[in-house]
Amino acid sequence: MFSKKNKMSKSNDVQQTAVNLICDGTSIKGDVQASRDIRIDGYLNGKMQVAGKVVVGNTGKIEGDIHCKTIDVSGKVEGNIIASEMVNLKASCIILGNITTAKIAVEPGAKFTGSCKMGENAPKKDVKEK
Repeated sequence: MFSKKNKMSKSNDVQQTAVNLICDGTSIKGDVQASRDIRIDGYLNGKMQVAGKVVVGNTGKIEGDIHCKTIDVSGKVEGNIIASEMVNLKASCIILGNITTAKIAVEPGAKFTGSCKMGENAPKKDVKEK
């Protein structure tokens, strides 16, 4: 028989590797909050607040704003993305919204319509005086 300490340790090990998954063919309407990583291969209509990484697969579609640490997008996002560390736009992705992040990587073929602000002190356009 395991002691209480061993049971808790074993349970925590499982939690650390757990990834939330919304499969292809699944639709969710409403806001999602997750303290772990999440992968979307289905459809989500609502805001996302994720403490870790978000992956939007080829069949994934999100209509709503996303707040996360990092995000990889292969599918479609209609909403603003705010990632504290990194945004990866894969060749098959379609983004309709603004991006705020520290770093961004864009593969050739990615489609992005919106504005992008990088870092807290993003460079500002020079204004010429007349």
